[in-house]
Amino acid sequence: MHRDRGVSKTEIVGGPLDRKRINDALDKHLEKSSTSRGLNGKDKSKQLDHTANNKCSDEEYETDSEESDVSGSDGDDTSWISWFCNLRGNEVFCEVDDEYIQDDFNLCGLSSQVPYYDYALDLILDVESSHGDIFTEEQNELVESAAEMLYGLIHVRYVLAAKGMATMLEKYKNYDFGRCPRVYCCGQPCLPVGQSDIPRSSTVKIYCPKCEDIYYPRSKYQGNIDGAYFGTTFPHLFLMTYGHLRPQKAIQNYVPRVFGFKLNKP
Repeated sequence: MHRDRGVSKTEIVGGPLDRKRINDALDKHLEKSSTSRGLNGKDKSKQLDHTANNKCSDEEYETDSEESDVSGSDGDDTSWISWFCNLRGNEVFCEVDDEYIQDDFNLCGLSSQVPYYDYALDLILDVESSHGDIFTEEQNELVESAAEMLYGLIHVRYVLAAKGMATMLEKYKNYDFGRCPRVYCCGQPCLPVGQSDIPRSSTVKIYCPKCEDIYYPRSKYQGNIDGAYFGTTFPHLFLMTYGHLRPQKAIQNYVPRVFGFKLNKP
């Protein structure tokens, strides 16, 4: 059951609380917090690489409808986790079990990384709270963005655990992470990966186990997802765990020719 968050999910998706705005608000908040503590905030407040939207757009694989970022129903009885994972572009996330989140051991160290930590955790777990009535609109934006950040940092730990990895296995089998765009990989299913384990350093990429290279996701809606929510370890540990899924390495390469003759390499 959803708690009263002070703002509706419809407002968050299609109205003023769009993802870019609340992420920008959180960036400013993190920068101010780092400055007040005398910390070097250049890593913690680094903005995501938004150039992915331009580099990875492929209209053949996109739906141009901008009416809603939500796929599926938006019923009031939907949990926050289910709602978040069903946002368009968030297919790469799996649903983390409530039991995992409620175990304080699994959340060790996160309270110092996420502003409004307690409120964000309550939001994720659908715990009733009255903060929506006392917070300003800007504070509600920060709580929403902090909840997304907190869920992502929990998610990167969950997918390395046995249950989380099993859930990601089903998504891999369903091609939820996309296929390799390289022609000679013949549609090899890919896995999500981050280029850094530090939040707000880079966006999520997809890793092809056949050519062992990374690419921008084809979905423009995934262009702003933080790569740290999947981390640098996941795809490689996944393939070690499920070794039978590791494909043979691609050996065929494209050979450029002019009038049928191979070009001499300089």
